[in-house]
Amino acid sequence: MPAILCADHADRRARRPSVSPETDGRGPGHRQVWTAGWPDRKASGVSLGSLYHHFGSLDGLFDALTERWLSRLLGELIAAMHATRTARTGIRAIVRTHLTFVREHRDAALLLHSARTDQRNMIRARHLRDTQEARLSVFAVWIRSHVDSGELAPLPLPLLESLVLGPLVGVVRRWLSQVDDVEMDLDEAARVLPERIWRSVAADPT
Repeated sequence: MPAILCADHADRRARRPSVSPETDGRGPGHRQVWTAGWPDRKASGVSLGSLYHHFGSLDGLFDALTERWLSRLLGELIAAMHATRTARTGIRAIVRTHLTFVREHRDAALLLHSARTDQRNMIRARHLRDTQEARLSVFAVWIRSHVDSGELAPLPLPLLESLVLGPLVGVVRRWLSQVDDVEMDLDEAARVLPERIWRSVAADPT
């Protein structure tokens, strides 16, 4: 993309209204258009025309929300990871930070783990990879460095990612759904999961 277009795109993004998700009271599978920093669209004075001007469509607004929160989550995971020295402490930090993020930003977690987001991500997988490339490359470099050091198992990168994120996503979605007779305990998950996940990716899990 030419530099002038990059600058124009960044400027238009900077002028967009600040938005974040709010639940509509019907559970994780049902979303509305949400405005953060104001209770609703009418109270904020932001017209539908303005939203469409900035985002193009409801899908555009939904995608912007998703990208914003995904970027924030990845940023927190990277910061936690870089504060560690070993692969083991790094994995533990990633798991605990992810669970803390979900607890502190439940509405955002509902958005990121919703069925609609899954559907949109399948359609926009390449775009998401491109927009988050800088952050995702940090994870890739970190993983490769610890594979080379002999701490992490010499497995393909996508498989290592799945072994780390798969259990996390399962626990988070179970907690968000709130459909079980026995509620998922995130405190217990934060105690148990880090070591369990570490064993699944460690070169020497003993």
